[in-house]
Amino acid sequence: MTAPAPSPQSPPQSADTGDYVVPPPETVWLPVADGAGRFPVRRVYCVGRNYAAHAVEMGHDPDQEPPFFFAKSPDNLVAGDGVFPYPPATSDVHHEIELVVALGRGGADIPVETALTHVWGYAVGLDMTRRDLQGEAKKLGRPWEVGKAFEHSAPCGPVVPVETCGHPAEGAIWLTVNGETRQLGDLSQLIWKVPEVIAFLSRLFVLRPGDLIMTGTPAGVGPVTRGDRLHGHIEGVGDLKVDVR
Repeated sequence: MTAPAPSPQSPPQSADTGDYVVPPPETVWLPVADGAGRFPVRRVYCVGRNYAAHAVEMGHDPDQEPPFFFAKSPDNLVAGDGVFPYPPATSDVHHEIELVVALGRGGADIPVETALTHVWGYAVGLDMTRRDLQGEAKKLGRPWEVGKAFEHSAPCGPVVPVETCGHPAEGAIWLTVNGETRQLGDLSQLIWKVPEVIAFLSRLFVLRPGDLIMTGTPAGVGPVTRGDRLHGHIEGVGDLKVDVR
């Protein structure tokens, strides 16, 4: 008798801990705002070029592109205010401030109309990018992981529950470097809004509780150097402060 296939909502099965041949990785998590618990992270999806002005500054026409995605590893996360160690193999690391969506429910083929019911909360995040390595990968038609998915490349603030912040669809998003404004935009400028991103992404992947979605960055991305102090803010969600060391 053939066992039925698991539904999209069914979690993957794991062997007993005694069966592992090497120590299993620890669960990656982000703090919940106000010390109200821990949010376990499963996957980190990222939306590329989701603000028109940023798409233009990167040399693309935002009117001609459907949403596209890349991924970071949960191990790339740096929880809360802290330190971003300048990474190896690069001389051009850029900051990208982003609204992060934390999913509390999963599924596949999620309708746009109900997509927000899958959101548990929101956070302020940084998509740190080795721009020189990303640029080389683009020229060669190769994946972006070396430019995007490196250690400490995803500093992220506490997750704020929807019950506290609602579903922010507008409001300022900005980043300063050493007190100077570098990035400034508004959540209303997202090309693909949060419900559309969730719906589109769920047609490509089976989403699950614990997934994060980094929704894209406004214009003004630029390099950081050792000693810089980054301060990111999203209205209604919070702040994130990171030192580059």
